[in-house]
Amino acid sequence: MTHVEDELATQPDCWTRAAAEAHRHRAALPAPGERVAVVGCGTSHFMAQSAAALREGSGQGETDAFAASEFPHGRPYDRVVALTRSGTTTEVLDLLGRLRGRTRTAAVTADPGSPVMAAADDLVVLDYADERSVVQTRFATTALTLLRAHLGLHTDDAVADARTALTSDLPEDLVTRTQFTFLGRGWTVGLANEAGLKMREASLAWAEAYPAMEYRHGPISVTTRGSATWMFGPAPDGLAQQVRDTGALWVASGLDPLAELVRAQRLAVALAAARGLDPDRPRHLTRSVILTR
Repeated sequence: MTHVEDELATQPDCWTRAAAEAHRHRAALPAPGERVAVVGCGTSHFMAQSAAALREGSGQGETDAFAASEFPHGRPYDRVVALTRSGTTTEVLDLLGRLRGRTRTAAVTADPGSPVMAAADDLVVLDYADERSVVQTRFATTALTLLRAHLGLHTDDAVADARTALTSDLPEDLVTRTQFTFLGRGWTVGLANEAGLKMREASLAWAEAYPAMEYRHGPISVTTRGSATWMFGPAPDGLAQQVRDTGALWVASGLDPLAELVRAQRLAVALAAARGLDPDRPRHLTRSVILTR
């Protein structure tokens, strides 16, 4: 078993622990009414997108999400939350350094010995969700579960669905497809983006992601009998049939959307195996991007 397979299988237990401990981190995480930005790089950026949409959608305050390198320094925030598994990513550390003394910052990380521990004002350490793999799975979903629980939006059903996602069969013939599109709405757009990234990282697949209503505005033109289109959450009216009319496989969401991401992680690993690839050694990637000066 690869590291990534082993780690993605532990997600239900990690989510249960994160949800149970969320109250301990209340002071470090955004309070209702604060104007907040959530930042990250790669997978953490996509989790930031989901977290921001969940918070603002629940009425707890205006919330934006940015890649750390694209943070708008002229825009005022009460708090900036950085998601960083390794705590060593150059763009995140640079951003926190620029914000010190001007904006309160919090970092959610997996490594208590990393430089981010000294860079942020407040810290949340999810060391039990750390990973050996380059390809992120459990840290990302555990961090988002923590934020869902902090917002009062986590339920035990999500954990139960994650266990189902780990044991149920993937849709028939999915691994034989040559092009994959993931769709979301609201907070699940970030999950769709992350599913596409997992496919590219682990299996070198042609994978894309879009807000579901945007799919008709061009991207559907590449959909063929060799495609699979996977929806995270409820689909817009008529879209499933429109995709089926192209000959593509439509994959509907029957689980909590975060648990659907677990299924997509499994697909990425399964496709890597089918292609003779090692998902623990993704091409051109390292566990953290540390830039030389």
